[in-house]
Amino acid sequence: MSRAAQWWTVAALAVVAGGFAFFAAGRLAPPEAVAVGSRAPEFEAKTIDGGSVRRLSDYAGSVVLLNVWATWCIPCQREMPSIEKLYREYSPRGFKVVAVSVDDAGAVESIRRFAEELGLSFEILHDPSGRILQTYQMIGVPESFLIDRRGVIRKKSFETDWYSEENRELVRSLLDESSGS
Repeated sequence: MSRAAQWWTVAALAVVAGGFAFFAAGRLAPPEAVAVGSRAPEFEAKTIDGGSVRRLSDYAGSVVLLNVWATWCIPCQREMPSIEKLYREYSPRGFKVVAVSVDDAGAVESIRRFAEELGLSFEILHDPSGRILQTYQMIGVPESFLIDRRGVIRKKSFETDWYSEENRELVRSLLDESSGS
């Protein structure tokens, strides 16, 4: 092979390698961080009363508190009553609570009992695959995401008192801001 042919071969390989690197970089890039100010990622989970699939997009246009939890989680048990109080106060204004259990498959009855014992009236979903944990880049449960009507995360929190004055004021302001009041 002549020296010119060798250079053309090297150049062609460099172009191919560069194109592959460019293509792979887009596919292998880490996902965008799930943080306050970022768009809340779509997820799927099933209802515990019939197994219908729900997605975040089903709640589009609402202020949503997305809570990811498990029945065996003691901090989850402590946090739920404050979420219920917040929901009861603001649901008439369109506030939604979506609580996604990451309990194992086959735990639907335990999840129902848990919700019944605590008197939870908001929507309870089940994601036995735990996919939501990866989608939301979580390190444990409970973790909650307060999402405005545009789908932007406005607060991210581990166990907290959701009925505190600070959290009630934040939900009120998001409901007012979103409704044009």
